[in-house]
Amino acid sequence: MRTYLRLALLFTLSCGLGSPTFAQPSAKTPEIARIGRYVAIDNVCAWPNLTVMPDGTIVATIFNKPSHGRMEGDVECWVSKEGAFWTRRGVAAPHEPMKNRMNVAAGLSSAGDLVVIASGWTLKRDQAGSLILGEVIAPCTSRSRDGETWTVTTQAIPPANEKQSQFIPFGDILAAEDGSLRATAYVADPPKSDQVSMLRSDDEGKTWKVLALISDEHNETAILHLGKGKWIAAARRGSKKPGAIDLFRSDDDGQHWKNSGQVGGPAQLPAHLLRLKDGRVLLTAGNRVKGQFGVVAQLSSDEGMTWSEPSPLVADLSSGDCGYPSSIQRPDGSIVTAYYAAGAPSHQRYHMGTLIWKLPIAAH
Repeated sequence: MRTYLRLALLFTLSCGLGSPTFAQPSAKTPEIARIGRYVAIDNVCAWPNLTVMPDGTIVATIFNKPSHGRMEGDVECWVSKEGAFWTRRGVAAPHEPMKNRMNVAAGLSSAGDLVVIASGWTLKRDQAGSLILGEVIAPCTSRSRDGETWTVTTQAIPPANEKQSQFIPFGDILAAEDGSLRATAYVADPPKSDQVSMLRSDDEGKTWKVLALISDEHNETAILHLGKGKWIAAARRGSKKPGAIDLFRSDDDGQHWKNSGQVGGPAQLPAHLLRLKDGRVLLTAGNRVKGQFGVVAQLSSDEGMTWSEPSPLVADLSSGDCGYPSSIQRPDGSIVTAYYAAGAPSHQRYHMGTLIWKLPIAAH
């Protein structure tokens, strides 16, 4: 077990969330209060996913190497009580030689167990001898009561079509109204664009099947269950289109999906969705706009029909090799947003950063 003390960068500044994208400007612009910013886990590329366990422990499921996948590495779980200081708990998905496990979806089963879906890539050497990505490897599922001891199931998801890649999971694993678990995964389909689907598990996350296609033009997709069979999905456009997030909606428990249009600006991707305690929906996304590298946030008070304009949470990272935020809300109402960065002004190497921040209480 390793515990790391992290550099705390405390902020006293605050900034506003602007007027809604698809509605009239709000009468009052809410302010964001930054409580603390941390180099939470050092020397990892991370691509974090945050999950709150039944006892309140925050789990970060991450890729554990300081490389954009060009290294052998595992999916690890780290834990924190408050989101600032983290301890390594266990390995959810170990790698095999000349492969990695790095792409994840994570969440809780109905019994409160942590469930992780993890895929990754084969590795090979180019003419210069450097490691490069090869092919996507089949995803496995891992389940744990405490994040330390894991039961791993291989061949957990049927393979995609013959000419497509294996499924690549992303985002949160969430419960549906009927008790099944849901997640998303996408496939590469050359020479076409990517295709993302909703997956369903009826055995507490041990095995999965494809429920429905969300889009044949998107890949990394965050989902949120609004209740009563209504879902929204924030989907990253595939490689054949300019980078942005489109919002999809389903009113029949994920069976059919409709594109509602773009949310946020160009190069603000991929996204995460969170239902706040006051009922609002929070969307956080990586920001790869030059000069603004970091994380942005948007709010919706009408279940994703309209959104505030993107407002920066972090805007000083060293390059566009950053983002992939994941957020949870603490019992006191403050929010923990984790992200990855290849570097920041005070820390010029890969790390998982966390920002703890607050929004004002919503008016009713």
